[in-house]
Amino acid sequence: MDWVDIVGWAGAVLVLAAYGLVSTKRLDGESVIYQTMNVLGAAGMLINTYVRGALPSAAVNVIWIGLGVYVLAKVWRRRERDA
Repeated sequence: MDWVDIVGWAGAVLVLAAYGLVSTKRLDGESVIYQTMNVLGAAGMLINTYVRGALPSAAVNVIWIGLGVYVLAKVWRRRERDA
Protein backbone atom coordinates (compact mmCIF):
# COMPACT_ATOMS: atom_id res chain seq x y z
CA MET A 1 0.00 0.00 0.00
CA ASP A 2 1.43 3.38 -0.99
CA TRP A 3 0.62 6.93 0.10
CA VAL A 4 -2.08 7.32 -2.57
CA ASP A 5 -3.97 4.34 -1.18
CA ILE A 6 -3.59 5.58 2.39
CA VAL A 7 -4.92 9.03 1.44
CA GLY A 8 -7.82 7.46 -0.46
CA TRP A 9 -8.77 5.12 2.37
CA ALA A 10 -8.52 7.93 4.92
CA GLY A 11 -10.84 10.00 2.73
CA ALA A 12 -13.32 7.16 2.45
CA VAL A 13 -13.31 6.67 6.22
CA LEU A 14 -13.96 10.39 6.78
CA VAL A 15 -16.88 10.51 4.32
CA LEU A 16 -18.46 7.35 5.73
CA ALA A 17 -17.95 8.51 9.32
CA ALA A 18 -19.57 11.86 8.49
CA TYR A 19 -22.52 10.09 6.88
CA GLY A 20 -22.89 7.77 9.84
CA LEU A 21 -22.81 10.67 12.31
CA VAL A 22 -25.50 12.57 10.42
CA SER A 23 -27.61 9.44 9.94
CA THR A 24 -27.54 8.73 13.67
CA LYS A 25 -28.29 12.40 14.41
CA ARG A 26 -24.99 12.96 16.21
CA LEU A 27 -24.15 15.76 13.78
CA ASP A 28 -26.28 18.23 11.87
CA GLY A 29 -25.98 18.20 8.10
CA GLU A 30 -25.07 21.89 8.07
CA SER A 31 -22.51 21.68 10.88
CA VAL A 32 -18.97 22.83 10.22
CA ILE A 33 -17.61 19.51 11.48
CA TYR A 34 -19.78 17.47 9.10
CA GLN A 35 -19.02 19.60 6.06
CA THR A 36 -15.29 19.71 6.88
CA MET A 37 -15.21 15.92 7.19
CA ASN A 38 -16.90 15.67 3.79
CA VAL A 39 -14.57 18.14 2.10
CA LEU A 40 -11.41 16.54 3.51
CA GLY A 41 -12.70 13.04 2.81
CA ALA A 42 -13.61 13.89 -0.76
CA ALA A 43 -10.21 15.54 -1.23
CA GLY A 44 -8.49 12.34 -0.12
CA MET A 45 -10.60 10.26 -2.47
CA LEU A 46 -10.04 12.80 -5.26
CA ILE A 47 -6.27 12.43 -4.96
CA ASN A 48 -6.59 8.65 -5.08
CA THR A 49 -9.03 8.50 -7.98
CA TYR A 50 -7.15 11.10 -10.04
CA VAL A 51 -3.76 9.43 -9.58
CA ARG A 52 -5.28 6.03 -10.37
CA GLY A 53 -6.97 7.39 -13.50
CA ALA A 54 -10.55 6.90 -12.33
CA LEU A 55 -11.68 10.20 -13.82
CA PRO A 56 -15.46 9.77 -13.39
CA SER A 57 -14.93 9.16 -9.66
CA ALA A 58 -12.51 12.08 -9.51
CA ALA A 59 -15.17 14.33 -11.07
CA VAL A 60 -17.74 13.23 -8.48
CA ASN A 61 -15.28 14.11 -5.73
CA VAL A 62 -14.65 17.56 -7.21
CA ILE A 63 -18.41 18.17 -7.13
CA TRP A 64 -18.61 16.75 -3.57
CA ILE A 65 -15.89 19.19 -2.46
CA GLY A 66 -17.67 22.08 -4.17
CA LEU A 67 -20.93 21.31 -2.41
CA GLY A 68 -19.19 21.08 0.95
CA VAL A 69 -17.35 24.37 0.44
CA TYR A 70 -20.61 26.02 -0.63
CA VAL A 71 -22.41 24.88 2.54
CA LEU A 72 -19.45 25.88 4.73
CA ALA A 73 -19.47 29.37 3.20
CA LYS A 74 -23.22 29.59 3.77
CA VAL A 75 -22.82 28.57 7.44
CA TRP A 76 -19.99 31.07 8.00
CA ARG A 77 -21.99 33.90 6.38
CA ARG A 78 -24.98 33.07 8.59
CA ARG A 79 -22.76 33.05 11.70
CA GLU A 80 -21.30 36.44 10.82
CA ARG A 81 -24.75 37.87 10.15
CA ASP A 82 -26.13 36.52 13.46
CA ALA A 83 -23.13 37.68 15.52
